[in-house]
Amino acid sequence: MEIKDLSISRDIVTFFDYTQNDDARECLKRMMLTPLASQQEVIERQNILKGFLANIEMFANYSYSRIDFREADFFIEKFTEKEYLSKNIRLRLRLFKAVYHQYRSKFVQVVLMYNRLHHYIKNVPTTAFPVEYKKELALMDDYLSSYRLNYYESLIRENKLKIKHIIAFFRLIAKRKSRKLDTSFKTTYTRFEAYISVAQGIHFYKFQFPEIGGNKLSINDFYHPVLKHPVKNTLHSNSNVILLTGPNMSGKSTLLKAIGICVYLANIGFAIPASAANIPFYSNIEIFINLNDDLQSGYSHFMTEIMNLKKVVREAGTGQPGFAIFDELFRGTNIDDALEISRSTLKGMLNFPESLFFVSSHLHQLIAMDEVKSGAVSCLYLDCNLQNDTPAFTYQLKEGSSDIKIGRILFEKENMSEFLKLK
Repeated sequence: MEIKDLSISRDIVTFFDYTQNDDARECLKRMMLTPLASQQEVIERQNILKGFLANIEMFANYSYSRIDFREADFFIEKFTEKEYLSKNIRLRLRLFKAVYHQYRSKFVQVVLMYNRLHHYIKNVPTTAFPVEYKKELALMDDYLSSYRLNYYESLIRENKLKIKHIIAFFRLIAKRKSRKLDTSFKTTYTRFEAYISVAQGIHFYKFQFPEIGGNKLSINDFYHPVLKHPVKNTLHSNSNVILLTGPNMSGKSTLLKAIGICVYLANIGFAIPASAANIPFYSNIEIFINLNDDLQSGYSHFMTEIMNLKKVVREAGTGQPGFAIFDELFRGTNIDDALEISRSTLKGMLNFPESLFFVSSHLHQLIAMDEVKSGAVSCLYLDCNLQNDTPAFTYQLKEGSSDIKIGRILFEKENMSEFLKLK
């Protein structure tokens, strides 16, 4: 997978991050950056998130004190029977007020925090969740129920708490830690909160789940979610090779990023910024948009392009379905070479029908290829109108190609011939 040009961890994660603690936030990031191994896993995650969305109203006020959570979590993590349940602990708690208040404080903090978390788990209707995730909910419920949290919280509120209650509760902690149930609960609850966070983002931004499967890509009304006023477009793939043309500044890179974001989010089981979609499961997703020279390894811009293409084609040759985007492919070499090898590349990509390739290019001559004319290679463009010799970009995706060349128009509009003293 090569997805850094989609800015998933920097930009896209913010649309789903409603987490309350650092562990859940890291879990969310891992979830968003870790590919799923099969179509079945993608659908399973979709169904889990749909379960949370079906119960989204009960999580509208999901919150807790982050400080209390962190301190309670740290206490449970560092708790040892040797330190907190020594043989003379009952006598120490009676004789030393400072020790008693320390124990009481930790007891109250853990009981109140665990009971607050338990409220969200035990009251979630499980009917909307897939079978396997119902088991996770049940395990968390069982773990917290075993602490008799309502009983101990009532003692706190009624001011009936005694030393024997604190010791009994700490023994419960020790017993569960000896079986490593605390670690299992933390992992499961962290994932639970990450799912809540994703569902809240999907609900707030009105993202939609795509259908997963098949070999045709179809996305309706998709857009780049970072843009404040995005133009929505619709795409239906009729070929496994799609050539995107259009003048500079027409929005090709942004459009390709929007497509890449939809495809990637769909393949990790998330909802996407679109009204509806059917997206295949891809074993490999490779996005090359903001390509720079690879100075560290000594590759020039052009050689980096070649190596990226080689990597993608090698993966496609395994027969596993792949998805790749190449923005302005071969811009790192002269126009004659670029044109010749672009033609060869587009033709060669047709030999891998299980994969889908997007290639954007400023080489207008490519539309004269027989493969483009026959429709074997689909050709799309971003529309641009001229108004009083001024380009007006619509950012609308259309079938076919455009012969508008705005470079010369802008050159003359800025009176560059006069400044350069050209006759």
